[in-house]
Amino acid sequence: MAHVLLAEDDFDFGSILKQYLEIHDHQVTWAKDGKEAFECFTKNDFDICVFDVMMPKMDGFTLAEKTVALNPEIPFVFLTAKKLKADRVTGLKLGADDYIVKPFEADILVLRLRNILKRTRRVQPKKEALVKIGAYAFDSINHKLQFRGQEQRLTEKETVLIQYLHQYKNSMIKREDLLKDVWGNDDFFSGRSMDVFISRLRKYFKQDASIAIESVRGVGLTFKIDPPKAS
Repeated sequence: MAHVLLAEDDFDFGSILKQYLEIHDHQVTWAKDGKEAFECFTKNDFDICVFDVMMPKMDGFTLAEKTVALNPEIPFVFLTAKKLKADRVTGLKLGADDYIVKPFEADILVLRLRNILKRTRRVQPKKEALVKIGAYAFDSINHKLQFRGQEQRLTEKETVLIQYLHQYKNSMIKREDLLKDVWGNDDFFSGRSMDVFISRLRKYFKQDASIAIESVRGVGLTFKIDPPKAS
């Protein structure tokens, strides 16, 4: 049974979603505004969060930023009546696992949550020793990337993605294979999410010129690591 934090200010819609999620074996804590939702988050353990974007006292985007600051690994979904591309991009940049536009059927939400939970529970980083990637030291156990005394904290998704790319380094990785293996599906939303994460990794590895993530549009990408030059 997954514990869901539902933040939805529409009483009728929130009631329906809460009842439907409980019928499908989820424990639900329902908050009527963003401030109440954040207070609930600080006092309880949740497996996944569902945030309406437009809420009083604290909007869904701000709520997501604050919850991720406390727990970077928490999966979350946005609900919104707005179809603007800019809002979808904002949601992706915050690390949302899905972005569902109202109106929608309650069973759609149940299926989306089930898929996200299955994916996040299945993909776990292997416990292994410090791995050298070019001039970097990659610590998958403690979710860290180190470079000459500098340390970059990683989310679990970033850790899993680096492990996957390093496993197939210097080989072309098909886009659909990467999406299915790391994100669990190859739909549009997952593809946009992956693009955001790849951009982050490029920034993390930019200090070593021997490392590059090279993309071929419509095909895939290569995690390229040049061998050390002979002295």
